[in-house]
Amino acid sequence: MKITNITTQVKQIELKTPFKTALRETSHVEFVRVFVEDDAGNVGIGEAPATKAITGEDIEIILESVQSVKESFLTLTCKEALEFLHTSCKIGSSAKAALDMAFISLHLKETNQTMASYFGIKNLTPIKTDVTISLNSVDAMMQDAKKAYEEGKYILKVKVGSDVLHAVDIVRRIAKELPSCEILVDANQAWNFESTLLFIKNMFDLKVELIEQPVVAADLDTLKKITHFSSIPILADEAVFNLEDVKKVMESQSANMINIKLMKCGGVTKAIEILEYARQNNITCMLGSMLEGPYSINIALYLAFAYRDVVRYVDLDSPLLYKEPSSELDFIFSGCEILFKN
Repeated sequence: MKITNITTQVKQIELKTPFKTALRETSHVEFVRVFVEDDAGNVGIGEAPATKAITGEDIEIILESVQSVKESFLTLTCKEALEFLHTSCKIGSSAKAALDMAFISLHLKETNQTMASYFGIKNLTPIKTDVTISLNSVDAMMQDAKKAYEEGKYILKVKVGSDVLHAVDIVRRIAKELPSCEILVDANQAWNFESTLLFIKNMFDLKVELIEQPVVAADLDTLKKITHFSSIPILADEAVFNLEDVKKVMESQSANMINIKLMKCGGVTKAIEILEYARQNNITCMLGSMLEGPYSINIALYLAFAYRDVVRYVDLDSPLLYKEPSSELDFIFSGCEILFKN
């Protein structure tokens, strides 16, 4: 079957409360939904959110990127389209990810496969995601953390900013008042070497799961120094977009773990390459996301189930942040557990 049409649509989903990190603040998820149709009437769907602060792509850039390449895919099969996308298309990683998942989605429709069979998922027992505690005043973050805990969400990804003493305060309070919570600290590149060390020293008596991307992505030398000093595992996020980045970071021992995101690496096809490399080299991974729509989260969840042996941390909590539940997911969120729908 051949691809006959590619169209786009801009969608928004309102959030329960504003999402705030060291890099941005928003009250909704905004994303481009891509529809790919074949000559038999099958339609595959992909998505990409606007995350200009990270990938350099806003909604207009994603739309323009898809528009600029869509004619190249007409009359191709899904297999041919995927190959062309990843060898010849000079577009941003988020736009590429949306097309990648749309082509895979269309291929599954054409071959009458389920996502679970496509990814070879055998173990259907639930996985667990963290839930984001957005950057705010210490009291407001503590309130959000307690609410999450009361709802059964005990794996907390705590967003912190450049004020490292604020970060110390909120993490110590969560650890003291919610001692059974797992705490992941995400600095989103907001710190330097000195402030990171100050934070680490103030965690000497606490159990912190990891510190995510404490310094700017380009400064691997400082990230490596922190990693070698730290008693807390260091997770590289913005420093690793693609497989080449992953190899560079891990071979230089600049971080202990990596965060894989579809929007950074260019989609499911490239994420699988990284996950296979991680599996072969015993690299611990987080499978993460931007603030995303349900289709891109859905396919990432299948990846998390398929690679649960290397995905130690799952950061796919966007549906927990939506103001209204989504009906477009193949999964049920129950506290921090994610289960397949019956």
